[in-house]
Amino acid sequence: MGSKNYAHLIKTEAKRLGFLSCGISKAAFLEEEAPRLEKWLNQNMNGEMQYMENHFDKRLDPTKLVDGAKSVISLLLNYYPEASQKEDTYKISKYAYGNDYHHVIKSKLRQLQNFISEEIGEVHGRAFVDSAPVLDKAWAAKSGLGWIGKHSNLLTQHTGSFYFIAELIVDLELEYDTPVTDHCGSCTACIDACPTEAIVEPYVVDGSKCISYFTIELKNEIPNEFHGKFEDWMFGCDICQDVCPWNRFSKPHAEPLFDPHPELLSMSKKDWEEITEEVFNNVFQKSAVKRTKFTGLKRNIGFLK
Repeated sequence: MGSKNYAHLIKTEAKRLGFLSCGISKAAFLEEEAPRLEKWLNQNMNGEMQYMENHFDKRLDPTKLVDGAKSVISLLLNYYPEASQKEDTYKISKYAYGNDYHHVIKSKLRQLQNFISEEIGEVHGRAFVDSAPVLDKAWAAKSGLGWIGKHSNLLTQHTGSFYFIAELIVDLELEYDTPVTDHCGSCTACIDACPTEAIVEPYVVDGSKCISYFTIELKNEIPNEFHGKFEDWMFGCDICQDVCPWNRFSKPHAEPLFDPHPELLSMSKKDWEEITEEVFNNVFQKSAVKRTKFTGLKRNIGFLK
């Protein structure tokens, strides 16, 4: 059938499974990213995210993750919601409104893997959803799905940035896509809007200053110097994406599993301040918010008050 036809077949099936888009790049060492990642780690921009320091080589070389890897199939899945939380309440990132994306995407990736085996033959590979040392955004950009914006998120002209990125790394040679050009221009909306000044220069985010880091990753107390700077974000933060002009083109997702729990959108600040563990477990039963646990969310809310 040939690498071109195989690529077309895989992209068509990815679309059928509900993925926003699919791009393919050659599995090879990420030469440009290596010095950037090293510099970022040396400046301690990963904060207490020690896991970012592990498996440095694997992060940059997919052939160390999958024997004989030839292609990285990158996939985007939209999570932009139809409705958002009410005004004047404590906020959570839109990506966490519905079911935990890890499970939703893993299931779709398994289906895509099975399809490849059935239609093409014995193809070995692994599926990755933000759960292994893979530089998702770098691979997505390399495969032409978008460009890395000044806020370090992947951006596309037609749909902005509210989507998840996942990969299949396989030992099958395919036709490869080419990167797209950067369309941030002279815009600095994300840099200007970040209340903790985490975007220290265009395209560089100091993870240890990011609201998402403080409200999800940080296990210790949030430093007092950031008091009053979180703009009511209690889990994650969407500020740099919300202000990005390209997100004018975001369209609501069509994945029922990403729909929010009905209570979530209507809860007021008072409701959040008085939340019980029972309500937490009910509202976030299958959500990524469970990662911060009830005690973590209470800590974050207490910091915002």
